[in-house]
Amino acid sequence: MTIENNHVVAVSYILHTIEEDGSKILVEETTAENPLTFLYGVGMMIPKFEQNILGLKAGDKAAFVIQPEEAYGEQDPNSITQLPIDMFKESGVPPIGAILPLSDGQGNNFQAFVVEVTPEAVIADLNHPMAGKVLDFQVEIVNTRPATEEELTHGHAHGIDGIDAH
Repeated sequence: MTIENNHVVAVSYILHTIEEDGSKILVEETTAENPLTFLYGVGMMIPKFEQNILGLKAGDKAAFVIQPEEAYGEQDPNSITQLPIDMFKESGVPPIGAILPLSDGQGNNFQAFVVEVTPEAVIADLNHPMAGKVLDFQVEIVNTRPATEEELTHGHAHGIDGIDAH
């Protein structure tokens, strides 16, 4: 069975970023025993990732590169913000490198990466951690199957076999 819209796909993969000097840095790796399982075609994955696996079937392998503009976008220098140090009176000032869970006035949740701490402010980068990165994927399709009606209604996969509870 080949991958198409509204299929549950289980994929094992190795993800590297390709740095400016051509070197590769390992970001993440999954296995056939613990694959990434998702509902294809509903916006859960980077569209270019889905395009690269469309039509594959269990056992197929693929290798592809996704440029930043087709992944998480370029780094936006305007996405660096200063959070008043007073925001951290109760929780304590976070260290450089910490990931802060934040939300905006409309209830949207996002994360910020602490890049600097001064006596007046915590300087945070609101860019996605993979923004500006060239992504190098090596994938193997573990399984694909039509989604169940319940999965389609819920908008996500219920595991590789469709019976995982959530």
